[in-house]
Amino acid sequence: MDVKPLLSAIEAELQRQVARLDEPHTRPFHAMLTYHMGWTGERSGPEAQGKRVRPLLVLLTCAACNADLKSALPAAAAVELIHNFSLVHDDIQDNSDKRRGRKTVWKEWGMPLGINVGDALFVLSNLAVLDLSPAYPAETVVKAAAILHATCLDLTRGQYLDMSYETRTDLALEDYWPMIGGKTAALLAACCEVGALLGGAELATQEAYRDFGHYLGLAFQVQDDLLGIWGDSVLTGKSTESDLVAGKKSLPVLFGLGKDGVFARRWVEGPVRPEEVGPLADQLAKEGARLFTQETADRMTDLALQSLRMADPQGEAGEALFELAQNLLSRQA
Repeated sequence: MDVKPLLSAIEAELQRQVARLDEPHTRPFHAMLTYHMGWTGERSGPEAQGKRVRPLLVLLTCAACNADLKSALPAAAAVELIHNFSLVHDDIQDNSDKRRGRKTVWKEWGMPLGINVGDALFVLSNLAVLDLSPAYPAETVVKAAAILHATCLDLTRGQYLDMSYETRTDLALEDYWPMIGGKTAALLAACCEVGALLGGAELATQEAYRDFGHYLGLAFQVQDDLLGIWGDSVLTGKSTESDLVAGKKSLPVLFGLGKDGVFARRWVEGPVRPEEVGPLADQLAKEGARLFTQETADRMTDLALQSLRMADPQGEAGEALFELAQNLLSRQA
């Protein structure tokens, strides 16, 4: 299935939603949102927009339930707006000055306006969900909204855990899963559940799709942790130093800390210097962290694909879902 027409439809719907701020007195504010979304400004275009994986999951899931996906476009826009509101706020909280190769919104316009851009994207996501009303019963719209509201709360839980882990020294492997379950997996699970809901699927099928999105998110994040230490910087487009130098409590790091060996002893001494990254990554691999992380990613991948098979997606959209999952889970960047 060619997803290019879907991506064009998603982009048009997103622009329609964001255009609520395109008024004379707020036009400069509107420009801040269009910049973040990758539509305007220096180096705007597909690379600055991102892959739009989340809205694609909504539409493909809906279509794989043998339903017309056009009516679900407002929900597809809503999940992408939620994702982008979280990115704007994450950039501020992480003090990140770059996003997809460009200045972040807060770096370009200052922190107060950056916060306001994130807030606006969040509100626009809520308004987008209400645009489902002409095509769906009120009960369905309310349920979709409830799923997305609960997901936003999960995002804040995951972000809290991520930030609080930065200064904690008592973390174990089991602490990792609630954090990435909120930060990464929750929204992907919601995309698939909402898509199935709007596709008219039975409850058991909705739950299978939700499980697919959940495990897809877990596998994606574990793979990201692997690439963050041992990835090829030429392919990833970023330095492989970042996770260790930044002190990120990723899965391989928590595994290494649990071994209480050479890696753990160096880690507790203080921040890792760039020149230490290569030897320390090698030591972490020697202690079994790389193999453990890859095996964990493989296990989550198997669970994701098993859940998708249980959902039994139909037609070209179903084939596209399997293809999208495989592309995400086998990536090298």
